[in-house]
Amino acid sequence: MDTTQLEQLRSLLEEERGSVARQLKEHGVPDGENVEVSVDEGFADSGHATTERSQLLSIIEQLQSHRLAVEAALKRIDEGNYGKCERCGREIPFERLEARPAATLCVEHAQAAGA
Repeated sequence: MDTTQLEQLRSLLEEERGSVARQLKEHGVPDGENVEVSVDEGFADSGHATTERSQLLSIIEQLQSHRLAVEAALKRIDEGNYGKCERCGREIPFERLEARPAATLCVEHAQAAGA
């Protein structure tokens, strides 16, 4: 991968990091803090409130996990080992990284893992 492609991917990752941070903030999670989810206590149906709380927690957990993956990818760029498959060590194709900048597996190993 050449320097231009690497900078393009860094830019995509930085955009994703910003997007995830905004989404977390919209869900009431400021700057990497742990989250305490509350829903409208006016619900007559506590089952509905529990379902809503579970869905919100799931969304937040997914966003936090994605944020960690993006941060790890940016760290790999800084360390000079970005774009290598964690399983086989082969170069991950640019097209895959362009579609999934935080990818850690080549297409073959991602398919085998079901990712």
